[in-house]
Amino acid sequence: MKRTIAAFDFDGTLTSKDSFPAFIRFATGTTRFLAGFALFSPVLALMKLRLYSGSKAKEQVFSHFFKGMEYERFRTLGNAFATEVETMRNEPVINRLKGHIASGDTVYVISASIREWVEPWCLRQGVTAVLTTEVQVDATGKLTGRFKTRNCNGQEKVRRLLQVEPARADYRLVAYGDSKGDRPLLELADEGTWCR
Repeated sequence: MKRTIAAFDFDGTLTSKDSFPAFIRFATGTTRFLAGFALFSPVLALMKLRLYSGSKAKEQVFSHFFKGMEYERFRTLGNAFATEVETMRNEPVINRLKGHIASGDTVYVISASIREWVEPWCLRQGVTAVLTTEVQVDATGKLTGRFKTRNCNGQEKVRRLLQVEPARADYRLVAYGDSKGDRPLLELADEGTWCR
């Protein structure tokens, strides 16, 4: 019998909404959040029209809010955000997550969101590991505002999974996602579930 690996998207799959703006609002407050998103509204509009790179827009927004922040403070905010994630649970999919964990399957959460606010909640659920977009930290321990890795979306999700689980023929892959950014991972899977 092959072992089973279950791969879950985070935003809109395990959660009911996108954690990126939710974390920014949580970390910076409503006033700064609204002002920042108003500033970037032209870029975000172009992104929605697919006239501007979503990865670049995301990094620019991230940099606006977090460049220069002490990494330890950022990590503390990420840990605290786990309680906020509890308010946006997508229970039917979380029940599938719990089922895989109870069965002893290897469970990954693969997300374009940032490790520091995805991982704390996921590890509390019993997830094996998270594969996410990673932030860059400078020599003084501050966020540079840039990402250390590629945005973990689309084909990058497949690349990151195969990096840690390269023997694809040796396991059965079950994947869960809700958007076009999850499609490559769902197509790789033996069993792909759209969570809409």
